[in-house]
Amino acid sequence: MRASLIEIDNETDSVIDLTAIADLAAHHLDSLRIHEQASMSITFIDTERMTTLHEDWMQEPGATDVLSFPIDEITLPAEGEISESGFLGDIVICPAFLPPQLVESGRTLQHECEYLVTHGILHLLGLDHQEEEEHLVMFTLSDELLQDWRTP
Repeated sequence: MRASLIEIDNETDSVIDLTAIADLAAHHLDSLRIHEQASMSITFIDTERMTTLHEDWMQEPGATDVLSFPIDEITLPAEGEISESGFLGDIVICPAFLPPQLVESGRTLQHECEYLVTHGILHLLGLDHQEEEEHLVMFTLSDELLQDWRTP
């Protein structure tokens, strides 16, 4: 089962349903036609570690909510195809950074983490949101994936 290829670790005191996160990630990878042997990791980290990663890798000050580190540069496959196998990369999320976003979005911590995992997966697959058209594609796909995940 794909979920075993998704390594998840919570290095914080935040209460996050890691089984749901693994199921969500597996759902998204299946929906996006990512090879069943492709793997990835998701780690929930503290503010200090996120600050270090954000400053070292993005050259931006302070912590942030989520960072994605693609490894094997696996991208979304063409329609009707399946991606190649490999290690997609690492997603790190900082729950302590999220309270203002929770107020703004109206989401619970769990739902915000699910949203950020979705966002991180799309970044691992090469999507971005720097340009207006890229932004529309990425956030539309993110919304579709989350809606499909939540629809019984």
